[in-house]
Amino acid sequence: MQPSSPNPSAPNPGIEFVLLLAFTISLVALSIDSMLPALPEIARDLGAADPNDRQMVITVLFAGFGIAQILYGPVSDSVGRKPAIYAGFAIFTLGSVICLLARDFDTMLLGRFLQGFGAAGPRTVVVAMVRDRFEGRAMARIMSLVTSVFILVPVLAPALGQGILLVAHWRAIYWMLLILGLGTGLWFALRQEETLDISRRRELSLGRILRAVIEVFRNRISFGYMTATGLVFGAFIGYLASSQQIFQEMYGVGKWFAVYFGILAISFGAASLLNARLVMRFGMRLLSGRAQWAHTLLSIAFAVAVVALDGVPPLPLFVGYMMATFFLIGILFGNFNALAMSPLGHIAGVGAAVIGACTTFISVGCGAIIGAAYQGTVLPLVVGFAVLGACSLAVTWWAEQKGRG
Repeated sequence: MQPSSPNPSAPNPGIEFVLLLAFTISLVALSIDSMLPALPEIARDLGAADPNDRQMVITVLFAGFGIAQILYGPVSDSVGRKPAIYAGFAIFTLGSVICLLARDFDTMLLGRFLQGFGAAGPRTVVVAMVRDRFEGRAMARIMSLVTSVFILVPVLAPALGQGILLVAHWRAIYWMLLILGLGTGLWFALRQEETLDISRRRELSLGRILRAVIEVFRNRISFGYMTATGLVFGAFIGYLASSQQIFQEMYGVGKWFAVYFGILAISFGAASLLNARLVMRFGMRLLSGRAQWAHTLLSIAFAVAVVALDGVPPLPLFVGYMMATFFLIGILFGNFNALAMSPLGHIAGVGAAVIGACTTFISVGCGAIIGAAYQGTVLPLVVGFAVLGACSLAVTWWAEQKGRG
């Protein structure tokens, strides 16, 4: 079966295509969210020095994820999408084994870095695979469908991790990641066809990569929406890094942490599913623009309220704010990625790599600052959402001033 040419009016993809891509990119979320309930035990058993050091189990994975993305895209443009994804699964497996056997915190961080480095392969190349077959609003719709299925992972993963901790040591979580990684890789190998024809492949060269990087940075649309994605996702990473401390230590929810985390993830997934329907009618720019404004103004207003409440709002109020924020961010993600990729169909693989890597570098830097600022209140997190939301508005306004120039 030959892959279809990108076509904004392309027919609906098969259910298995959406499910397979969603599970393929789920390694990142699964590796993060299933660990959250275990962070205190991991930090204690492996000798982490500072209470906030446990956040590095999350942020180091994102660091490996960001560095690797710049490699997978160009490789997939040259050898095909599937071999690049196979390499990612192999590295992820190695990282999982190292984490499983780790006896000190530094070794754990090495394994987490390799997990992120490996998971970057499926995550990056899947975007290029979708771009091989779809473009414009159709691509935004497919990415939203993939995201809406993918979001089941963060809904269920903390509960899965918590359940494992009830009956086994935290290392059993890494056994689960190892088995699921191998199983998903086998499913992908057997059922997903190659989407990049040999005639469309390009020679792997440093010069071509550098030219693609320059093209992304010189294109206002690609650069602007890439940067905006990184800023918005930065606050999200700050939440991921500090969520266990906020819910279990600050609010004292104990084993209910997985439930609260899942509720917020459902809000994100519902937005992605709704966006898949609305984007074909209203377009990416209208939806994302309104979601940006709503997200930023809501976060500014809530930051003022949090200051008045000495940094500790009632739990229902905080959860309500986060549900609304995650819903708005869910609208943004699929649209921002599609807008950033829209001028880059001729270099989809390397374009996805550059955008993914730069987005991750921006978001990890911002998220690490927000997470490290945690001091027993939600103020750093909420202020982070407000400030980074405002910055994303400024960047996308600048990007649209001269169109695709």
